[in-house]
Amino acid sequence: MANKFVTAIFGDYSKKEVKRVKKTADKVLALEDKYAAMSDKELTSQTDILKGRLANGETLDDILPDAFAVCREGAWRVLGMKHFPVQIIGGIVLHQGRIAEMKTGEGKTLVATLPAYLNALTGEGVHIVTVNDYLAKRDSEWMGKLYRFLGLKVGLIIHEKTNEQRQDAYNADITYGTNNEMGFDYLRDNMVQYKEEKVQRGHVFAIVDEVDSILIDEARTPLIISGKGEQSTDLYRQANAFAKTLKMVKVAKMDEKQDTESTYDGDYIVDEKAKTATLTQDGVKKAEEYFHVENLMDIDNTTLLHHIDQAIKANGVMRRDIDYVVTDGQVKIVDEFTGRIMEGRRYNEGLHQAIEAKEGVKVEHESKTLATITFQNYFRLYKKLSGMTGTASTEAPEFSEIYKLDVVEIPTNKPLARIDHPDVIFQTERGKYHNVIEKIKECHEKGQPVLAGTISIEKSELLSKMLKKEHIPHNVLNAKNHEREAEIIAQAGKFGAVTIATNMAGRGTDIKLTPEVKAAGGLAIIGTERHESRRVDRQLRGRAGRQGDPGSSVFYVSLEDKLMRLFASERIAKVMDRLGFEDGERIESPMISKSIERAQRKVEENNFGIRKHLLEYDDVMNRQRTVIYEKRRHALMGERIGMDIANIIWDRVLNIVNNNDFFGAKEEFLKVLAMEIPFNEDEYENGRREDLA
Repeated sequence: MANKFVTAIFGDYSKKEVKRVKKTADKVLALEDKYAAMSDKELTSQTDILKGRLANGETLDDILPDAFAVCREGAWRVLGMKHFPVQIIGGIVLHQGRIAEMKTGEGKTLVATLPAYLNALTGEGVHIVTVNDYLAKRDSEWMGKLYRFLGLKVGLIIHEKTNEQRQDAYNADITYGTNNEMGFDYLRDNMVQYKEEKVQRGHVFAIVDEVDSILIDEARTPLIISGKGEQSTDLYRQANAFAKTLKMVKVAKMDEKQDTESTYDGDYIVDEKAKTATLTQDGVKKAEEYFHVENLMDIDNTTLLHHIDQAIKANGVMRRDIDYVVTDGQVKIVDEFTGRIMEGRRYNEGLHQAIEAKEGVKVEHESKTLATITFQNYFRLYKKLSGMTGTASTEAPEFSEIYKLDVVEIPTNKPLARIDHPDVIFQTERGKYHNVIEKIKECHEKGQPVLAGTISIEKSELLSKMLKKEHIPHNVLNAKNHEREAEIIAQAGKFGAVTIATNMAGRGTDIKLTPEVKAAGGLAIIGTERHESRRVDRQLRGRAGRQGDPGSSVFYVSLEDKLMRLFASERIAKVMDRLGFEDGERIESPMISKSIERAQRKVEENNFGIRKHLLEYDDVMNRQRTVIYEKRRHALMGERIGMDIANIIWDRVLNIVNNNDFFGAKEEFLKVLAMEIPFNEDEYENGRREDLA
């Protein structure tokens, strides 16, 4: 009931805002004929004219109608695309520093060109932030044609760029890049020895694509630049060998009130819901025998206990081809929300080394943190921040509380033609997959392309094996073959195509359909499991039914799926047992669908708590980081050095006179400042401390 109430309020707010913004959008549309009549030379000269108007005192809002109309006409000439009225509304919302929720397929990439062009006219730089290198490169090349036509310079920040290339990219009018790369560049800039090594020039305006993924999902993991530690790696191997001898017990949720020794028959307990691993009393005894120590909990054994804890977590909690992959002898983290490899990222506190020991690859030295920042605090550096996504409304309160951003829902250009079927539930995973295969066969036989979504690499490979047995040709898209992404996506909408994909296919992928495919029913989305986040599921559904295309979506769920097992299955299992459902028999029930959504909400609330807690910790560090980085920048750039030194001396002198008698102060002045104290004992004893300092 409360959820419906919030939705009603949110919907009304968006409608009011869209109505208000539409007046400005109408002004843009009214200028269409004026700029359409211009030659290419006349049109491109408008960029300098608009810059001149800004220099003469007009504001960005004053020139917005003309700038948007110029950009719109340029897009038509260069890209063969003209912004729809709803896209102009979306562009205005972004310029205002808000979040535009636009359904998938509504052309968010094109929408961003309007506020990017307008704000780039100031010469201060615009950052367009995407979730991965593939999208950053694609969008910079695609939309870059438009910007260059209009006389602007475009830059690209991706993983393999050198320092010089990064400097050029940030000095461009519009810079495309990923959140990781831009965040790391900020940290590296505050570690350089010479000002010539800095790459960024400021944080004025950022447009964040897939804003919920970057500012919500990835906000649980801080950016960390690490240096090489000095700890030996042998203990990780020893702890791993010990962990392999232990008996593991998995529980959906540990009862903290119960005694682990008497309740669970095992050496360590894995709490699947909390993603923790804990030694039982039996496990502690075995550790003491194995490592020949009298008391594992003794303060002298803290390092050993830490290594054992990480070893049992690596073996019991972390799963290969789900949480990470092993490629070229390296352990690489897989992003649970995007399904992509997180290049250059490592688990901290020795967990990465513990996984390396588990997988038998080279165990790297434990790292020490040299610089760190959360995405929340990085993006708060921007004077103006905006974002786009197809799925923001569920997180509107968090955007408002953490980032002071409001969400405006933009109407679709064409009515949605996709049919979203209710969830289909089975008792077992086996029964579920049998029915998934049957559904894929049914679609394939009539030529309807299928995109089957899985939540992990492991599950995508399992489904692929099943399809091979049925002799159904298909493509698999996951983090292991990400280099074929563009090729696989290009084929996914073809007649009779079958594509299995992890969450990689959930964002930024535009699957084009031929008339033949539209006649066969459009793209069929088959979700093989519910994700912990409702937004990830909505992103998968959104691959079908783009721009009024036909399509369908359905999720197949079993009580053995992780989400169901941990959060929702007990009550549902009782209902299914009572009704006499057998393995392989399907059930479609609104009550069960609501239970699944409740389970997802529980996880989302828990994750919000984690993010908020992380931010509270980082806010304390952020105050210190801001002061230190500011002082460092002054020294590096040669700004305010005299004032900073004077402040340091003032603080030191005040500390001396506050904490010493006359003779102590006299000694400190000689020792610290190499000078005689400039007043006598009587003046010192009777004077105000601040006056003396």
